Amino acid sequence: MEWLKSILDEPWKPVSRPALGAWLVFYVAFMVYAFSAHGGLLFIDSANLVVHEGGHNLFGWFGPTLGLWGGTLLQWLVPFLLAVYFFTQRQIPGFAFSLFFFFENWLPTGTYMADARDQALPLVTTGDPDFVEHDFHAIFSSLGVLDYDTKIGAAVRILGFCGMIGVTLWLALRLKAGNSGQPVPVAFPQPAISLVQRFPGKRATAAPPTVSNANSAQPAPKSDPGE
Repeated sequence: MEWLKSILDEPWKPVSRPALGAWLVFYVAFMVYAFSAHGGLLFIDSANLVVHEGGHNLFGWFGPTLGLWGGTLLQWLVPFLLAVYFFTQRQIPGFAFSLFFFFENWLPTGTYMADARDQALPLVTTGDPDFVEHDFHAIFSSLGVLDYDTKIGAAVRILGFCGMIGVTLWLALRLKAGNSGQPVPVAFPQPAISLVQRFPGKRATAAPPTVSNANSAQPAPKSDPGE
């Protein structure tokens, strides 16, 4: 928690308002483009496909099950880990870009999921094409949810759009704030303050007056024995 608090207390590195505005225009235009595709593949998905196939090869070292899931795992992990890195560096453009395309990866994944029964999408593999299989046909079949492929795919796509909208709104709030370098307020406990600072109208209780023992220290007058 202390490590996380130290990161959150760090201000974001400043970005000019024109740059933030340009990124906002780009993200809004991309979402319009993605929505108008109606589930079709986008130009960025060619790069996502390379990462996806690399995930099968990478996680395949840990067994066939992880190898099957590995394509989607690496496809999501790469932009997510980049977002975490840019978050720790407090770089707004890199963090927003990585997180935005982390959620964008949910769109082709949802389309792929919805195709589990029909298997109409063209499949790509880095191995022998005679042994190519549909990832989510195999995954959903093993989980017993193959009949819900279209519902699961639609839900994943909706969540992807919600995530992209959320990132865009966050960036718009940074632009509206005017100073993009200000830290995001976090509800962490604040250090205690003294009562004098908390109640400035009240003064501290005065110390009791010091009693002088000067008189008591003087010897009592002696009586004259002649009197």
